[in-house]
Amino acid sequence: PYVWWVKEPIDLARMQAAAAAFVGRHDFRAFSDDDPEEKSTVVVLDEVTVAATGALVLVRVAGSHFLWKMVRRMVGVLVAVGTGALPPSRVAEWLDDPRRARGEPARLTAPAAGLFLERVFYEGDTWPEPLIAPIPVR
Repeated sequence: PYVWWVKEPIDLARMQAAAAAFVGRHDFRAFSDDDPEEKSTVVVLDEVTVAATGALVLVRVAGSHFLWKMVRRMVGVLVAVGTGALPPSRVAEWLDDPRRARGEPARLTAPAAGLFLERVFYEGDTWPEPLIAPIPVR
């Protein structure tokens, strides 16, 4: 499969509110399996966009770099927020104090299906382009 099918209704506004908390310079330790003793878990995210197109909910994450499993855990948490399982404020709490997460983002990790590198941007490139589905879904 090329998408993650979430059967529960999703509140896009809740997901967008939670996504806004990811933007900026944060310690993403709670969203990665990387060891902060071996390398920095601080990442700068320029954009986290959540948009609907037809039956799809698309999530775009743009930043300086990504940690192992970071984006999958971010998306899993956003879906949990969208289905009402988590409050949108939880994202900011976990970024402010990664120990408060206690493994919950790992439990909510989204499957790799549908995750892909959209584009690499270099200095001078213009972005972002419109967020559209890479394949049509009926």
